[in-house]
Amino acid sequence: MDILVVGGGGREHAICWSLAKSPTADTIYCAPGNAGIGQIATLVPIQVHEFDKLVAFAQDKQVGLVVIGPDDPLAEGIVDAFEAENIPVFGPRKNAAHIEGSKTFMKDLLKKYNIPTAAYEKFDNYDEALAYLHTQPIPVVIKADGLAAGKGVTVAFSREQAESALKDIMVSKVFGDSGSQVVIEEFMEGQEMSILAFVDGEVVRPMAAAQDHKQVYDGDKGPNTGGMGTYSPLPHIANSIIAEAIETIIKPTAKAMVAEGRPFRGILFAGLMITPDNKPKTIEFNARFGDPETQVVLPRLKSDLLEIFLAAVNGTLDQVEIEWSDEAAVCVVLASGGYPASYPKGLTIHGLDQSKDQLIFHAGTARNEAGEWVTNGGRVLGVVGMGPDIASARDKAYQIAEGVTFEGKHCRTDIAAKALV
Repeated sequence: MDILVVGGGGREHAICWSLAKSPTADTIYCAPGNAGIGQIATLVPIQVHEFDKLVAFAQDKQVGLVVIGPDDPLAEGIVDAFEAENIPVFGPRKNAAHIEGSKTFMKDLLKKYNIPTAAYEKFDNYDEALAYLHTQPIPVVIKADGLAAGKGVTVAFSREQAESALKDIMVSKVFGDSGSQVVIEEFMEGQEMSILAFVDGEVVRPMAAAQDHKQVYDGDKGPNTGGMGTYSPLPHIANSIIAEAIETIIKPTAKAMVAEGRPFRGILFAGLMITPDNKPKTIEFNARFGDPETQVVLPRLKSDLLEIFLAAVNGTLDQVEIEWSDEAAVCVVLASGGYPASYPKGLTIHGLDQSKDQLIFHAGTARNEAGEWVTNGGRVLGVVGMGPDIASARDKAYQIAEGVTFEGKHCRTDIAAKALV
């Protein structure tokens, strides 16, 4: 069957790459895609918010499945738009995607159903939020309620930083309407972990666990980004803790969404903290594949991704076989100088043509008039190393990363180092 993937980053490149391995996949379209995705899929010049055009395209091409990558269109109801025309689509409806679209909704849901998470309060009034903030210990976490491209969360290590973050969100409106409400949350210490799961209602099929590196600099320093690198599996986190997270957090959340009349179908992504007493707690939920977690999880999937997607859409997710490779995967993100703040575009990328046999997912690339690869985003490439263990996969990833250069290239040098201690 023909497939339409909506989105245009490294996550969508990984999804298209994985779907292309399916014997039942024919033409893969990607809207809008990027230059790298264009090597394996047919690019469609339609933006992710142009629902009418995307629906019309899917009807015209009679695609057998639509797969939604990014968070914004999910929150705006893109799945509902396809379902209204009886087009098979993988992803949560608008009322279910709300678990990512509103942090206050998510926190209230977890509180109502006694699902482990950090203590919090929510505010829609700046003065009241500021007064509460002054009663809280430092460090403290400040979160804009709505979507903010992964940048709406500040972990404040000083009173001044906390006040500045609150003012930016609620007064300066740096995230627009996403900051009309704010969540002030207790700071949790420990190891972070990501567990993604294929979900259809109360049926939960977990994927291999991964760990993201959010801060821009080594040693988890600097501002949060969309993600500077990931690795999977997590040899330093006990399987019993991963199992506990699935049983006490992910499955109860899927059940709670059904109870609330918001049954979730798609990828439920749990961002978790393993506290010093080895208890998993919820940091956040996303309603789609993580980026760059997808870039290490899907290369470890031995089963047919298209088959899994279709099973979820057809209500047979509990019956499909899902196998994972024992191989390790490490993804190192090559970012533009200046990211996550302002950065230049259009800089020539060298070394990509020499690395054709390597696993490289394009996040922000384009081709210039001369046909050269150029930068076109903050996160430019995700280079993935595979190996029998984290150490060898990590070596491979950094070896590939060294061979690809562009002016101002920045990458963390400590991706997956936590797993080797």
